[in-house]
Amino acid sequence: MASDIRPLNSKKREVPSHGRQNCGDQAFHGKCQSCDGVGKPSHSRENVISLKEDCGTCSFNSDHADALLVDGAKCSLARSGHIDSAGCGDNGCLHGKNGSCMAFDDQESDREQGGHTLDDLFFFNDEDEDDIDWEPAAPVVENRWFCLNCTVPNLDEVTHCQNCHELKGSEVAGYDDFKTHIAQAASASADTASPLASTAIGFDERMLLHNEIEIKPNPHPERPERLRAIAASLAAAGIFPSKCVLVPPREITKDELLMAHTSDHIESIEQTKNMLYSYFTSDTYANGHSACAAKLAAGLCADLASLILSGHVRNGFALVRPPGHHAGVKQAMGFCLHNNAAVAALAAQKAGAKKVLIVDWDVHHGNGTQEIFEGDKSVLYVSLHRHEDGSFYPGTGAVHEVGVLDGEGFSVNIPWSCGGVGDNDYIFAFQHVVLPIAAEFAPDITIISAGFDAARGDPLGCCDVTPAGYSLMTAMLTSCSEGKLLVILEGGYNLRSISSSATEVVKVLLGDSPSHGTGATAPSKEGMQTVLQVLETQQKYWPVLVPILASLQAHQGPTSSKYVNGVNKLKRRMLVARPGPVWWKWGSKRLLYEVLFEGRGPRKSKAKGK
Repeated sequence: MASDIRPLNSKKREVPSHGRQNCGDQAFHGKCQSCDGVGKPSHSRENVISLKEDCGTCSFNSDHADALLVDGAKCSLARSGHIDSAGCGDNGCLHGKNGSCMAFDDQESDREQGGHTLDDLFFFNDEDEDDIDWEPAAPVVENRWFCLNCTVPNLDEVTHCQNCHELKGSEVAGYDDFKTHIAQAASASADTASPLASTAIGFDERMLLHNEIEIKPNPHPERPERLRAIAASLAAAGIFPSKCVLVPPREITKDELLMAHTSDHIESIEQTKNMLYSYFTSDTYANGHSACAAKLAAGLCADLASLILSGHVRNGFALVRPPGHHAGVKQAMGFCLHNNAAVAALAAQKAGAKKVLIVDWDVHHGNGTQEIFEGDKSVLYVSLHRHEDGSFYPGTGAVHEVGVLDGEGFSVNIPWSCGGVGDNDYIFAFQHVVLPIAAEFAPDITIISAGFDAARGDPLGCCDVTPAGYSLMTAMLTSCSEGKLLVILEGGYNLRSISSSATEVVKVLLGDSPSHGTGATAPSKEGMQTVLQVLETQQKYWPVLVPILASLQAHQGPTSSKYVNGVNKLKRRMLVARPGPVWWKWGSKRLLYEVLFEGRGPRKSKAKGK
C-alpha cells in the first residue's frame, strides 16, 4: 500500500497493486506468538488428482496433463481444451485485458491502522489518507463464496465461478497419492556415487505450513493449495516418483543468504518465528513457520543448481514456496521472502558456473532478481512481464532498464503494454530476443523463474499463455546451456492452470516433445511493438539483434497511432479522468464489486486523488 510512512533513508515510490491490496514500502509488523501455533496442513483423502466437487464431475483433457479428474454422482461438466474463458473476457479474465480479477478488502484490517506497525512508532504522518481508506458505495453483499481454484468471489446463487467456471464446493484432491510416494522416491545428492541422467524434484511438506493466519474477507492467492495441486498433478501423470528423483531438503545457511541479501533482511525474516503472524507489506505475510519454509525453498534451489552443475542430475524442478523473485537485497515484498532464483544462481557459480542465465516469465517483473544482479555481467537476467508504462505491479522492468556499471546490457526487459498476451507473443519474443541473446551469452546453466500467472484464467495476470506454450518455451531453453536447466516455481494462482502448466514443463524436462508447434508465429500488434522496442534498445549491447531488427522493420509497416510508447491512448485518458490511487484507476476491483455484488456498472469513484 503506498504510504508516506516509510523506513528511514528510503525513497517513497507508489507501487501498483499485486493482489488484494497495494505493496509499497516495507513495513514489518506482527502479532506475538501467544497461542498454540499454526495447525498442520490439511490433506485431501482422495487418491486421484483433482479439484473435488460436492456434487459434480469436472474433467480436463490431455492439455491439462490428464490430471484433473473427479468422480461425482450427480452431474457432469466437461471441458475441452484449456480453461474455458467464456464469459470471462477475451483472455479468461473476468474484466478484460487490463485489470486484476482479485477482490479488494472491503475494510482496512486493524493491523493497517495507525500505531500498529514499527513505522507508526517512529514516523508521524498528518496527511489525508482518504485514498487508501476506500469503502464500497453500497454495503457489500455477504452471501458470497470464493472459488478454490482462482479465489475470485461469486454470488451465493452462482454455481460456477464466473472467472474460471470452477464448480462451487470444489476442493483439492489427489495430494495424498503424491505424499505416499515421497518415501519411495530415489534421492539425489552430491554424495551419489554415479551421475544420474534424470530430472530432480525439490519439495518439502513443511513449505505448506507457510500460510496467512489472519482472517480476512478474501482468501490470499499465494496459498498452500498451489503446491498440493501441482504435486497431485505430477503424481497423476505418472511423473513422480517413477521418473524423477527427490532432492533431500535442507535449510539454506545465513552465509549463503548473505550473498544475495543484507543481514537485516535475513534477521527480519528470522524474527517471524516468534510471532503468530506478521506482515512485511500489506499482502506479504508470514507466520511462525514462514522463516523455515523460506529457508527450505532457497536451500532446495541452491542444491538443485549444484547438482545440475556437477552432473548428478540433468535438470530439475523446484516445487517451492514462498516465491522469491520480488525479494530484493534488503526487502521482502510481493509475496516473496528470500530470492530463490538469485540464491540458485549464486550456488551455481560457487559450483563452477562462470555465466548464468535467468529467464523470468512470471507475469510480474522480478524487480528483486534484477536489483541483485543489475551490476553483474556474469548473470544475464531476461524478463517477460506486463508493465503498461509502470502501472502494473511492481512498476519496474521498463525497456530502458538494462543494468548498471559492469552489468549494463545484462538486464533485458520485455514489457508487455497490455493484458491478454498469449502463446504467440511469448514465443515470438523468445525467437527474436531471448534465444539470440542467450546463444551469444552462452550460459553454463539456465534458471527459469517460472511463474504461471500469465496462464489463461489466472486472476492476477489476466493473460492467455497455455500449458502448451509453457512447454514450448521450456523446450526452447534446453538448448541454451546443453540441457542444464533449473525451473523454479514463482507465481501462479489458478490451481488448474498452474498444475497443468507445471506438469507440461516437467514432461519436457524428462525429454518429451513440447505439445506446441515450433513453426513461425504471428504476434499481436502490441506484442510486435514491444519486441521492436526491445530490439532497438538492446542492439547496441547484443550485435546479434541488429539484423533481426532490420528484418522485422523491413516487413513492418507504420505502427498504429493508437499506441504511444506501448501504452493505449484511451487507457491514458481513463487514468486522467478517474481519480484515486493507481490500483483503483484501472477500475478492475471496483468493477468486481459493482457488477457482481451491486448489479450495476462502474461509476466514478469519490476517492480523493493524490
